[in-house]
Amino acid sequence: MTAEPPGASGASGSAGPTGTAGTPEAPGVTEPGCVVEPGAEWHRLDRRTLLVTAAVMTGVAGGVVLPVLLGLSSGAWFGSGPRRGVGLVLLFTGAVLLVAGAVIADYFTWRHTRYRIGPDRVDLHSGLLLVKRRSLARERIRSVDITAHPLLRILGLVKVRIGTGESGGGKESSLELNPVARTEGERLRAELLDRPAEPSAAPADGALARLDPRWIRYAPPAFPTLVLGVAAAGALMQLSDWFGVQTEVISTVGDLFDGVSIPLMILALVLAALIAGAVGALGLWVEMWWNYRLEREPGGVLRVRRGLFTTRSISVEERRLRGIELVEPLGVRGFGAARVDAIATGLAKEGDADHEDLHILLPVAPRAVADEVAALVLREPDAPTGAALTAHPRVAGARRLRWALGSAAAPVVLLAGLGLWLTPVLLYIAAGCAVVALPLAVPLARDAYRSLGHTVSGRYLVTRSGTMARRTVALRRSGVIGWTITRSLFQRRAGLITLTATTAAGAGGYSVHDAAESEGLLFAAEAVPGLLGPFLEPVPGPDGTGTSGDSGA
Repeated sequence: MTAEPPGASGASGSAGPTGTAGTPEAPGVTEPGCVVEPGAEWHRLDRRTLLVTAAVMTGVAGGVVLPVLLGLSSGAWFGSGPRRGVGLVLLFTGAVLLVAGAVIADYFTWRHTRYRIGPDRVDLHSGLLLVKRRSLARERIRSVDITAHPLLRILGLVKVRIGTGESGGGKESSLELNPVARTEGERLRAELLDRPAEPSAAPADGALARLDPRWIRYAPPAFPTLVLGVAAAGALMQLSDWFGVQTEVISTVGDLFDGVSIPLMILALVLAALIAGAVGALGLWVEMWWNYRLEREPGGVLRVRRGLFTTRSISVEERRLRGIELVEPLGVRGFGAARVDAIATGLAKEGDADHEDLHILLPVAPRAVADEVAALVLREPDAPTGAALTAHPRVAGARRLRWALGSAAAPVVLLAGLGLWLTPVLLYIAAGCAVVALPLAVPLARDAYRSLGHTVSGRYLVTRSGTMARRTVALRRSGVIGWTITRSLFQRRAGLITLTATTAAGAGGYSVHDAAESEGLLFAAEAVPGLLGPFLEPVPGPDGTGTSGDSGA
């Protein structure tokens, strides 16, 4: 077998028999080049996966294919008289063949998929013609997450995702067992996350946080409600087009606004989109956070369980935790609310769309609750995110004001230029953009400047920035493995620098934006003593001697 990086082996394909030591089909037979661990026993996925496939494909055939065909053809495809019966029979036969074909294909997939949990490795073999053999070293496993959509829950099944959290590993750094029985999923989670507790670790604390139904009031301002409303309108128009009634829908909307001025019509449509988006945000919130619980289990494992229709169980080992991030979306900041995210190794990286919410420890809740949960998670008497921060120079605020005004003026100038060249209508649009965007730019820039700050609080370095989503990061100082210092041409002229603390957890780096040069360097040197010191030299004072208050890089 080809040598693979430690902790994960890539997929390899081969044709031929797939008998493996310990399998019922070929006891005592070992695949060439496959290492058999003593005591490792092969298991299959749950046979009820065939029922899941049959139900899903039946829904696809009955709930999507048939209505779409009927809508596109308006029923004309069936004809009339005897032809109508023949059309129905053919359509029904096609749906049955679609379901049967999917079930047969899934049977062969199930028949040739096996996994085993050995003392040192977790192995997954799958495939008939193209055999895939993947393996993870147990000491590199960082997470075992369990999810179950409604159909799996009805059948008592779950999907188990075993991950190492290696950056850039993609699917090669994780294994998915889909599906297994719920009891088997819990057994795998307990076995794979069973770690010897550190001598200094406190015992399990039980529940750290539970759902408060009153938090639902933060859902509409926390979600992009207008975007959700526009998406709902687009979906409605698409469905009406599929069923051939789009003209009737547009005509009905036009009749509702007959005799209404264009500004009032636009205002009414925006309000309707906001209401629809708010309803959608409430529904998404309930689905995501119903029955939410944050618990600390024996062995130092934080476990988040949540979900109404699709349940999720997410585990974070405390020894992998490097800090927390307090996120305050612009819409809920005025209500004094925030969300708590984990900064830990082994979680999905930013951009992993399938698992981008695995790092959330607490949904948007009152700020006092968020600070309390952050302190409990970090085992600190007070949350470091509440520490007083060092303000940044006023020139940093001036930079943000220029950015905001420039960003607001750019589309106005572009639309005005196109209006002079093409059509006067664009001039009215440019004027509307100027009236809305330019007045908003100034308060947003001031808010961005007020959000800047940094400090050292006990074992953590704290940094804050952001406007649309203000983020306060408390990063454990021992988790910083390097500093990146950047200065653009304009920053050098203004005496500012941006420092990025590099870490193996979370996003991989957390920045202190536009700090005063000497203040930023002293902060970095104090936060992680000895890491930046060799690259600094004292700046001579007026008497020619070095001072402790200034340094240069």
